[in-house]
Amino acid sequence: MLVIGAGFSGLAMAIRSRQAGLDDLLVVEKAEAVGGTWHENTYPGAACDIPSHLYALSFAPKPDWSRTYAAQPEIAAYLRGLVARFDLDRHIALSTAVTGAVWDATRSLWRVETDRGPLEARVLVSGMGALHHPAIPAIPGLHSFLGPLFHTSAWDHGVPLKDKRVGVIGTGASAIQLVPAIAPEVGRLVLFQRTAPWVMPRHDRPIGAPLQALFHRLPAARRLLRAGQFWLREAQAASGFTRVSGLTRLAEAASRYHLRRQISDPALRAKLAPPYRFGCKRVLISDDYYPALARPNVTLETGRIRTVTPDGVIMADGRHHPLDVLVLATGFDPTASLARVPVVGRDGLILARAWGERVAAHRGVMVAGFPNFFMLLGPNTGLGHNSVVLMIEAQVEYVLACLAEMRARDLAAIEPTPEAQARDLAGLEARLSGSIWQQGGCASWYQDAAGRNIALWPGTVVAYRRAMRVPDWSDFVLTPT
Repeated sequence: MLVIGAGFSGLAMAIRSRQAGLDDLLVVEKAEAVGGTWHENTYPGAACDIPSHLYALSFAPKPDWSRTYAAQPEIAAYLRGLVARFDLDRHIALSTAVTGAVWDATRSLWRVETDRGPLEARVLVSGMGALHHPAIPAIPGLHSFLGPLFHTSAWDHGVPLKDKRVGVIGTGASAIQLVPAIAPEVGRLVLFQRTAPWVMPRHDRPIGAPLQALFHRLPAARRLLRAGQFWLREAQAASGFTRVSGLTRLAEAASRYHLRRQISDPALRAKLAPPYRFGCKRVLISDDYYPALARPNVTLETGRIRTVTPDGVIMADGRHHPLDVLVLATGFDPTASLARVPVVGRDGLILARAWGERVAAHRGVMVAGFPNFFMLLGPNTGLGHNSVVLMIEAQVEYVLACLAEMRARDLAAIEPTPEAQARDLAGLEARLSGSIWQQGGCASWYQDAAGRNIALWPGTVVAYRRAMRVPDWSDFVLTPT
């Protein structure tokens, strides 16, 4: 088995495979260390917006998380620690980028090209994740800027910000963490906002030594906390947070109260009022974002950018913001990871072309025409309400069930039928059509160019786990050895 990527997905696949007795596996990672997005995203303030104990593998708990919501360094350290904890070092090849993969039907295996030479594997698992390739905005003159210019995912720690004029483009999950972290240090900060996000309180706090000790001595207490965090989020999804409902209006009222409580200036408050329904875009959590925007050295710019110049940004009305540093907090392209790595399946079918009309996968994990190829956190398996680590674990177990069936039946290959994949997609589209993401009055990175949600699962984690528990073998083409 060859696994691409050593973030949460790839490491979970490796750990559970070894625990299932599958020792013939290799994880290839393009970076110089494991951790995936938590290795790469090191911008100031980077942290998780899911509670720490819920954002950990169920079979690899960490009793001593230091905060309710862990920051990037602690999550990255947790993932690095899994390598030694589960003896994975000999199964991981770092600084190895996959450049292409081709299914060899004659030999029933994948021929994989990397920048360190070719590899072969009976089974290919993509753990590359969706939040991997930065989305660079098509702003006129962007690359004419002569000062430091970088995306949050490629933060340049060598650039001093003290007393500098800094522009930040974007007001999503990265910006809401970055702006409060750098605002006290910079001379002036201009935040360029296209659409205001819905923001809820974070209620982050340290987890003291006594509670950490309790979780060490009494694992049941930690499991109880995690279960409470899980079921609270599941109840929100089951009660209507995935579609416009009475709960939507209650959540909007709570978010508006949070805004009123932290922003006293009516003009600034008006700029920060979202023009779409709660949940249509990713809901953000923060206790210090709004106060940072109220600082005298911070300007919220809501006008349209006309062009970037060598020394700043010119707005549509002609106003000029002189800048020393320009930061792109513009998120990621969720489909780019696999689209940029040519994956060629049966009869020369290229994955990017198979996805030409609509990105889709059977159960979000397998694609018709691509035998023995599995994806973790594939299309429509992200979450807007709970921890994606839970989805990863369900998918890993699904992959292992498929591999066990292959061994039991002495199969050379397994893949979903086109009919099964089409049925799966039809059911998914029916559920998505009335969702908050489609009916909430916004466009988001969840959607493709045609406005279809290709990123999120339109239900609870429990429902997804139930669907993934036992594969229906009638949905597959099973090729004997």
